[in-house]
Amino acid sequence: MFPEARGPPRSTDWDSESSRCLATGEECSGEAMWLELGGLPRGTYGQLGWSVGLLCGALGPRQWGPCGGLGARKFHQDGPGRGLSEEHIRRARDARPRKTPRPQLSDRARERRVPASRISRLASFGGLAVGLGLGALAEVAKKSLPGGHLQSESGSQLGSSPFLSEANAERIVQTLCTVRGAALKVGQMLSIQDNSLISPQLQRIFERVRQSADFMPRWQMLKVLEEELGKDWKDKLASLEEVPFAAASIGQVHQGVLRDGTEVAVKIQYPGVAQSIHSDVQNLLTVLRMSAALPEGLFAEQSLQALQQELAWECDYCREAACAQSFRQLLADDPFFRVPAVIKELCTTRVLGMELAGGVPLDQCQGLSQDIRNQICFQLLRLCLRELFEFRFMQTDPNWANFLYDASSHQVTLLDFGASQEFGTEFTDHYIEVVKAAADGDRDRVLQKSRDLKFLTGFETKAFSDAHVEAVMILGEPFAAPGPYDFGVGDTARRIQGLIPVLLQHRLRPPPEETYALHRKLAGAFLACARLHAHIACRDLFQDTYHRYWASRQAQPLPTAS
Repeated sequence: MFPEARGPPRSTDWDSESSRCLATGEECSGEAMWLELGGLPRGTYGQLGWSVGLLCGALGPRQWGPCGGLGARKFHQDGPGRGLSEEHIRRARDARPRKTPRPQLSDRARERRVPASRISRLASFGGLAVGLGLGALAEVAKKSLPGGHLQSESGSQLGSSPFLSEANAERIVQTLCTVRGAALKVGQMLSIQDNSLISPQLQRIFERVRQSADFMPRWQMLKVLEEELGKDWKDKLASLEEVPFAAASIGQVHQGVLRDGTEVAVKIQYPGVAQSIHSDVQNLLTVLRMSAALPEGLFAEQSLQALQQELAWECDYCREAACAQSFRQLLADDPFFRVPAVIKELCTTRVLGMELAGGVPLDQCQGLSQDIRNQICFQLLRLCLRELFEFRFMQTDPNWANFLYDASSHQVTLLDFGASQEFGTEFTDHYIEVVKAAADGDRDRVLQKSRDLKFLTGFETKAFSDAHVEAVMILGEPFAAPGPYDFGVGDTARRIQGLIPVLLQHRLRPPPEETYALHRKLAGAFLACARLHAHIACRDLFQDTYHRYWASRQAQPLPTAS
């Protein structure tokens, strides 16, 4: 069944025969029931389409009603359309909500064509720059009127910028959610920074950006499916929902069902994003720097190169599928983390199919008990240490939505392996010693091992060396604390920020390439622990990791320090 793409229903009034029957339990004609639940003539709207979302969801994973999540319709579904039977109605009334919540598309997301050419994407950023300038002028003029005043919403020096007015905030959100791709990915990365690093206003903007992007229209999505899976792609699925349940920076995700009944998530890449990575990043950073919205030196040239390489990896879904399969094998016996299976027949460069996972992102776990939050964060840090020092293979994207907590099974499902990367022993041998020295409070050894790691040349000024060691000692505090470390009361980011000017001014060489993604992942994990106010015995966790690491390496020769 392939209906024409239609918008949401204009009304949810219960004024038809089938609506009345569903509400009262009266017997209805099959024709009236089917018309109201989606089997409509072309060009008309079903008035019950969104009102019975709970009913359709309650029918269970094998009974797919036409509405689906957020009123989504299946534009591919086997078999003729049929109305709800009395058994369906009874089951819907008796059903209980799923124990495992499923992700849902933001109610602010809109269907919008993705600008696929470089010219159309450049035009979007050009329009944003002009709009921000005009918006800033309007804000200054408004605040200059009697009674108007410019004031900061917080201690941040950026809080009073006229470029970050509410109107300009909406311009940034709308542009990034329209173009998507690398620019949106940068925005999502900035959303999980501590608010002492970027303006709280800007952080709120990027938080909105992180939660959802707009989704591409049906015709664009179908074009990608046909180009990647062939015109017979429908033979691989029993059904696929027309409206995605998630829309992110690189692609959007649709819920589907295989012919054997397996529920799957099908990620479909936006057209044009892979070819515009470099230009998108440069265009966005130019606009934000013009508006004084980013701190000086936040994105150095080397970090931009590393970021663009990661984005290129994320646009290769075949690579992501291989990384996901590797993690599924590595964590096969882990009692807390699980990785969904890859559906090989639904995997190409721009389409990725995996088992459907349920749960809530980590930032929605703040209402759980202290004990549960401690357990989640302990496991998150344990995973980071295993990835770096045991697997030497890490999923480096710390986006909250990549970690879904399922309260019914007390497990976390891991998603999005596009930015996964390997670490050689020549790096990890020295890095673990830097952390060990910080945990032991040995400042001299921190300095020496940082030189071995090629963080430093050995010819830096004393001011720079002292600032570097101090930054490492601050970051190592959780692993030095003798008891449970309280992440909720620390001011780590603010203390590190005070050292940044010296580190930027006197650095003689860029940090090792491996550290860009690694430190973003570790910072994201620490920030998650802070958001959840976790208390964790990090020292014992690291000491165990340290001894296991060298036990597994003792038969191998150590690299010679240079």
